[in-house]
Amino acid sequence: MAIVVQKYGGSSVGTTDKIKKVAETVVKRKKSGDDVVVVVSAMGDTTDDLIGIANEITNNPDKRELDALLSTGEMMSSALLAMAIKALGYDAISYTAYQIGIKTTGQHGKSLIDDIDGENIKKSVSEGKIVIVAGFQGINEEGHITTLGRGGSDTSAVAIAVKLDGMCEIYTDVDGIYGVDPRKYKDAHKLDEIDYEEMLELSSLGAQVMHSRSIELGQKYNIPIYVGLSNSDIRGTVIKGVNSMNMESKPVTGLATSDEDVAITIKDIENDINTVSSLFESVASKRINIDMISQTAPVNGKVNLSFTIPKVDLNECLDIIKPFYSNKGQIAIDEDITKFSVVGIGMKTTSGVASKMFKLLSENNIGVKMITTSEIRITCAIRQEDKIKAINAVAKDFNL
Repeated sequence: MAIVVQKYGGSSVGTTDKIKKVAETVVKRKKSGDDVVVVVSAMGDTTDDLIGIANEITNNPDKRELDALLSTGEMMSSALLAMAIKALGYDAISYTAYQIGIKTTGQHGKSLIDDIDGENIKKSVSEGKIVIVAGFQGINEEGHITTLGRGGSDTSAVAIAVKLDGMCEIYTDVDGIYGVDPRKYKDAHKLDEIDYEEMLELSSLGAQVMHSRSIELGQKYNIPIYVGLSNSDIRGTVIKGVNSMNMESKPVTGLATSDEDVAITIKDIENDINTVSSLFESVASKRINIDMISQTAPVNGKVNLSFTIPKVDLNECLDIIKPFYSNKGQIAIDEDITKFSVVGIGMKTTSGVASKMFKLLSENNIGVKMITTSEIRITCAIRQEDKIKAINAVAKDFNL
């Protein structure tokens, strides 16, 4: 008998009929002999609706109170699913983060899981109950409700699987992980499996199937993660450690794009590593993620420094970096960027991927604003209007 942690996303529990369908699926798994723990997201667009209500009260909701409000969406889903399972004749119990001791640290709205007590889960499972957990939330050291950020229920599920030494299955509205988003490229191929490193890169670069922090946890504790379509027998995708035998068969595994970033350029900043270090340290202290960074060659002891951050953090970031420039003419903001990335663990041992990609962009008259690379990914910033053209050219040539 195995412990299986299943996570159902907002679209999977978006209506009461869908919740009843999930209940049937969970009961079927329980009948097969597995112990089942289910993590749920809020129903459909509930989180967005709650944010909208908060914004009707104030344009700047208090972050503690916003977390308290948003956490109610997952509580509602978990209670309703427990009711649906009980209506089928099986024992179930719903738990909040407080009740199972999901301890978090960090800021409201983007907290991190520090530990999970889990004794209530284990006790309920030992009693034969199906356990339903409200995802996306935790309790910080002060006893306040915190949320884990968008997609945080994935992280809740993987963390609970780690604590219980169980399997983790993520069910959503897609039938697996594709090399390219099939909504953007109709000939996209579904992957049977993908390496943790590759999936982590794709998630952080804009692929919205999985929350990147959940992949980090899976990799750290070697928990394979299955991603598949809710209430379906269609085979999905397994995220796990790489099969070294297949590393060189395909240098590029996937492609991701994101329109959610903005580029900030500070002109004529002192060419002093201490200044740059202080700037980035100030931004990092507010947990604002910097991705792409570029710097011009020094001219008279000055450089232009460019970097990208999420658009949602723009105003906060501008306040933080004010001490680093003296007038508005020294700063430029470019919101017309798409981060365009190719990812593949095979790049570690295959040459020529970058030259091939940039040749394709050049042949299609697609300009590149910024570039950054790692061992297994190449990312460039392009104009948003060139996104679909770039996807079609690169995905076709790399057989994604």
